[in-house]
Order: sequence, then C-alpha cells, then structure tokens
Amino acid sequence: MVQSAGIGFRLPAQLLKDEFNRAGPLMHLLLRYTQALITQMSQTAVCNRHHSLDQQLCRWLLLSLDRLQGSELVMTQELIANMLGVRREGVTESALKLQAAGLIRYARGHITVLDRPGLEARSCECYAVVKKEYDRLLPLLNLTGSPAGAAGVGNAVWAGPQ
Repeated sequence: MVQSAGIGFRLPAQLLKDEFNRAGPLMHLLLRYTQALITQMSQTAVCNRHHSLDQQLCRWLLLSLDRLQGSELVMTQELIANMLGVRREGVTESALKLQAAGLIRYARGHITVLDRPGLEARSCECYAVVKKEYDRLLPLLNLTGSPAGAAGVGNAVWAGPQ
C-alpha cells in the first residue's frame, strides 16, 4: 500500500527472487528489514492497546516522516484513521490538539510538522523503540537525512508482473 508520494522502483519478481536466493547482501538486507518491520508491527499492537490516540498519532506521524524527505506529509484523515484503526473524527480531534500546541499545521490532506522534537516528546515510547530497531538493523540506509535514521526504508519496490 502506498501511503504518500515518493520514489519507487519496479523490477521483475523473478529477478528479486534470484538475487535473494544467492544468499548475498540483498538477502541479508531484506531479512534485517523484515525483522525491523515485525518489531514495528508488534510495537504498534501494544501501542494501540495501551496509549492514547494523541500518542499514537504522534508515533505514526514520526514514523511516516522518517520515510520521507522534508517535513510535509500528504495524507487524508481517512487514510490516517484507517492506519490507526480509529474513526476519522478521532484523528481530526487529535490533529487539532497537535496544531493548537504548535506541533503541526494541518490543512486538508497536508500535514506539516513544525516542531519535531515537540512531537517526539508528546509521542509514547513506542516511536523510540521502533526507530532504535530500524537504526540498529539498517544503519547505512538513511534516505531522509535524519540524524541516525535508517527508518527511511519504505520506498516502494514493485516486483509484480511486468
């Protein structure tokens, strides 16, 4: 699922499978990425159960930002609500709180992060857990220019039929 605009690459699925089966650097990279992704999914499940929607939205915005260049996200409230498993009205309420606090600017499908450190402080510890795991497993992949950020992995690779 593509959540926002960015760079994507397309290649035949068989080419990717063949390279993976060589048991070389690509296989190790994909396995490390899979491990980081499993950590993210597990932490998200815990987060959804134990933390407020405001904290979840901060975590989600930060993780999304880590995969993009710049500080603007082009996403609808509907998409965010679907990703968080909540009602759109809840996202609206939380986004308005963040905007009132001066952390983001929200205007119809465009979210600009104005105060990233403030957003990080308002997020639960789940963001730091996931970011640390991406940075540990994928230290050389810094696609966003963020300090230690390997969490920038997330650009699409289409390996489907050509």
